[in-house]
Amino acid sequence: MTGFPDFGLTPAQRREAVFGHRYERPGMGGASGEIWCYTEALSYPPGAMVQLCVSSSVRNYHLAIVRDGATVRPVLERTMQDGRWQDAPEQCSVVGCGWAPSLEFRIGEDWPSGAYRITLTATGPTGNELIAQHLFIVRPPADSRRKPGRILQVAATGTWTAYNTWGGSNHYQGITGPNRNQYATTVSLERPWCRGFVALPPDAPRVPLEFEPPPGAAPRYPHMEWAFAKGYSNKYASSGWASYDRHFLQWAERAGFAVDLASQHELHFNREILQGYDCIVCVGHDEYWTWEMRDAVDEYVDRGGHVARFAGNFMWQTRLEQGGKTQVCYKYRARAEDPVYRSADPSRTTGSWEARETGRPGALTFGLNATNGLYAGWGACAPRGVRGFPVYRPEHWAFAGTGLCYGDLLGAQGHAFGYEVDGLDYLIQGGLPEPTGTSGAPEGLQILALGVSSLKEEEGAGVPLDDRFLSDDDAKYVAEIRLGDASSLAVDRVKRGAGMIVNFPRGRGDVFHAGSCEWVAALSRRDPMVERVTANVLNRYLAGA
Repeated sequence: MTGFPDFGLTPAQRREAVFGHRYERPGMGGASGEIWCYTEALSYPPGAMVQLCVSSSVRNYHLAIVRDGATVRPVLERTMQDGRWQDAPEQCSVVGCGWAPSLEFRIGEDWPSGAYRITLTATGPTGNELIAQHLFIVRPPADSRRKPGRILQVAATGTWTAYNTWGGSNHYQGITGPNRNQYATTVSLERPWCRGFVALPPDAPRVPLEFEPPPGAAPRYPHMEWAFAKGYSNKYASSGWASYDRHFLQWAERAGFAVDLASQHELHFNREILQGYDCIVCVGHDEYWTWEMRDAVDEYVDRGGHVARFAGNFMWQTRLEQGGKTQVCYKYRARAEDPVYRSADPSRTTGSWEARETGRPGALTFGLNATNGLYAGWGACAPRGVRGFPVYRPEHWAFAGTGLCYGDLLGAQGHAFGYEVDGLDYLIQGGLPEPTGTSGAPEGLQILALGVSSLKEEEGAGVPLDDRFLSDDDAKYVAEIRLGDASSLAVDRVKRGAGMIVNFPRGRGDVFHAGSCEWVAALSRRDPMVERVTANVLNRYLAGA
């Protein structure tokens, strides 16, 4: 491809696709009807009873549930004849839908841990098809028994929650505030997932550009144009099971690895779930964490556990409230609005991990910081940059059997480097990158590979920054938290970032971090180098190295 894809949109529609606020909401189906659903919890143990909350404008619908792994395994089907409409508050994305349970079913004791996709189908008043999809996780039992040879994948449910547009508000855009135009600092889990989080067609574009736009071309954002044209959430490519977590689980099971699945909420409320595993894995776009989730991972590694993080953008601290039913993150407005910021202990302020009041940079847990990385391969942020990680330490055990040499690109074939990446402040010494003394890197950290990224879209093409999706807002925020100054000079000091692969020991354990959201995309595209490195890391960690 040599130019931007055409999805049949006019210039006005392309602008609306990028800057408009579209969202699914109760009543949007009108005379055509609609059906929605959600479960009252994110995850369940085997044998648990699941309550499904359904709002339907038709009485008859069909329920089908499958385990969505390397193979799609049907586990339950029912025909329902008691559908009913349930109203939702205008601010349901903030306070929850509050729907009464419509049906319940018991998870089989033989249902293996994993992601289970619910599909409701019905016929609307005009003969049209109505579809609703949801997802829940069957988690492994939390116990201290050793689980040799098994991986625990931790689904990025905090990030799913932050990006979910259903009902009108998330942590990015919204219908909250006095003028009903602000993002929500509190969002509810008691609502459906937006379209594209649970399932996607295979041709759905990812965020990074799959072609090189001509120099000077105005930035375009094809994934959002596709979403507008096809009726998907404009955040489908930013988060969700279908775009990220699913790709790793399917690849790992096909490669012969035994994988259990848990939500991040288990780490927050029941960290014992990590016990017994030699390796836990985080993947994809994994941006939002609570303090308690980090505590769980840090303690696990200190005791001798191994973390393989094939993920990018470890950025925001959140708080969970109402027993985990709501997620709080003030983000850019944290210092102005989060009441914790002015409390006796401001460390739980829901802003960036690198903010001085938090005092817990992401590098302390995973070796890298989002604020030293961020965007690559989309908009006007390195749109013609490398698609893989330039390798600096090919002798490292993670690269065994790849044939990689110094200066080679790892993962370019599968476009492993991109969207949002994590890095550190670094220097090149003797041709090798080393973390600076002020980078906050853990002791013993090695930078194995490194590509460049940007915190702002570059000038050019005659398009003002305000007419670009990414603009320079994040660079201003990072300049403020790092330097206490959001001026243009300060932005220039922080705008250049990097995406890295690092490895370091911690306590009796070890951490490997490939800091890119798109690593899983390369796995789904069967990039042989990325597959080999991933298998090297998992096999070493499962062996208890």
